[in-house]
Amino acid sequence: MSFRKTIVATALAALASAGVARAADLPVKAAKPVKDLPFFLVIDDRVTYSWMPNGTDPGAYSLKPNGAGFNGNTAKSVYSFTHFDVWQYGTNFFTISMFKSDHNDPANPCTGTTTTSIYNTAIIGGGSGFCAGATEFYGLFRSTLGWNELFGTKMFSMGPLHNISFEWGADYETENNFLAPAKRDFVAGLQFAFDLPYKGYINVAPLAYKEINHNAFDQCGLFGPGTPGVTCLTDGNTRFKTTWAVEINYYMDLGFIPEGYQFFSISGRAGFYGPKGDSNAPLTGIMPSKTEINSEPIRLTFDASKAIMGPKYSHFVDVWVAYRYWQNKFGLDHNSAVNGICNAPLNGVITSTNSCTEQTVYTGITMKF
Repeated sequence: MSFRKTIVATALAALASAGVARAADLPVKAAKPVKDLPFFLVIDDRVTYSWMPNGTDPGAYSLKPNGAGFNGNTAKSVYSFTHFDVWQYGTNFFTISMFKSDHNDPANPCTGTTTTSIYNTAIIGGGSGFCAGATEFYGLFRSTLGWNELFGTKMFSMGPLHNISFEWGADYETENNFLAPAKRDFVAGLQFAFDLPYKGYINVAPLAYKEINHNAFDQCGLFGPGTPGVTCLTDGNTRFKTTWAVEINYYMDLGFIPEGYQFFSISGRAGFYGPKGDSNAPLTGIMPSKTEINSEPIRLTFDASKAIMGPKYSHFVDVWVAYRYWQNKFGLDHNSAVNGICNAPLNGVITSTNSCTEQTVYTGITMKF
């Protein structure tokens, strides 16, 4: 029997025992059992296509035509599927994206190329080819259990604080370039949910973060025999120390706009991930990692389906534009000149490759189904 049914049955028994009414005397409607709530209170599935003109991939860059610097920009087409659900005790969020890069981020193998990136000239040797762009898959999962729901209370709601939750999740990423990453990270901690005006929210989650990955450049034999565990890794698998993370996301309708034009909303996210040891860990003394900032500070969304078909179809089709900022991408120090990844020599001067910081305005369309 459900919790709600138990409450109704208990109430009826109390009335009868008090002599207020007998069960047979109660109206039929009053005795009608309460329906169970569905397991999922909200299910939201969406697909998105977006175009990112100035993405980056650390170590993927080319020489500008005038030789005045390095071009680290990699245009990317992004195809995404996103799932979100709410159930009795919490939420689940899952997204998986495919990033298809242009020629500035070559797929492996690439035996002849016009680029000068570490993925080509430094390893294979230059050439005059024009290699296919790499394909990357990135998946992310986050789940919460709300304290108010778990303990059947409103004690964890006060002022703008809406709830406190346990949160955990994982990421997975792989790409078919020479690096051959196989990122697996795991997070666990708390989430603090706050209310914003116009039925908006902002969630702040302090978390513990653990990452395991793969780096083909660390594999023994690539730069000579090496010493396993000291100067190289037998299989190229990296393992980083546990560090801290803070993830933030928010959403708010622009409710101050006149009612007939309320088709716009803003949202955003930011992730801060602490240093995780050497960027080649468990190897040490090569390139210390730095705090990583992976963010989309603002996204402006136009609810096209609501504007065209009415409120009943709100957010069935969204068109949006956003700004993306990713500093020290994957924890790599954007100021480091080690290995020619984030900085490399050009005409005798150490010059930024512009590939370890991503700054781009990008746009897309999202459809709910």
